[in-house]
Amino acid sequence: MTAIERLHAIMKRLRDPEKGCPWDRVQTLENLKPCLLEETYELLSAMDNPAEKVSYIEELGDVLLQIMFQSVMAEEKGEFTFDDVANAVSDKLVHRHPHVFGDVKADTPEAVLHNWEHIKKLERAKKARSSALDGVPRDLPALLKARRTMEKASRTGYEEQMQRVEIKGDPGEFLLAAVKAIADAGLDAEAQLEKATSAFASRFKAFEDAHRGD
Repeated sequence: MTAIERLHAIMKRLRDPEKGCPWDRVQTLENLKPCLLEETYELLSAMDNPAEKVSYIEELGDVLLQIMFQSVMAEEKGEFTFDDVANAVSDKLVHRHPHVFGDVKADTPEAVLHNWEHIKKLERAKKARSSALDGVPRDLPALLKARRTMEKASRTGYEEQMQRVEIKGDPGEFLLAAVKAIADAGLDAEAQLEKATSAFASRFKAFEDAHRGD
């Protein structure tokens, strides 16, 4: 029995209606959302100190458990299995790395990202996605959402004139000062960044519409 097969068997036993765990067998996708979020943040903390191998392995395992948990729940309904999840991501990796598994040339990280966005654009066309930003999760924290939104826009060649601000000293202190300035103005930094990112996304989508088919 492989390690993954063992984890699958354990999760199946925990979900067993008669012999399983009273807590595990009543969980739903909605119940598991905060669990997945908490485990992800704990993994992020462990990644800051990967030399602590025991802790790092444990946190990786906790995130893997969440994936197996949801896969077993889907398996119970006859929807899909853990193998389907693993095969889907494997297929995606092969498809999006033609410079490794095919004959496409990409010698730099920038060339890889350019090819990646082109491939995703073709995938979006098949899935009826209309924008390069459709893959940005709606519920990301505002700071991460802003970063991912601008990264995805820039990979398509989109550049926008924005006020350039020189960062002097520690970037973290600069960001902290910006948050304080916004708070001193009686505003919420999270909400303001969310609003600004939404406006940026709207401008980018207008750009996409204007250049669709180019």
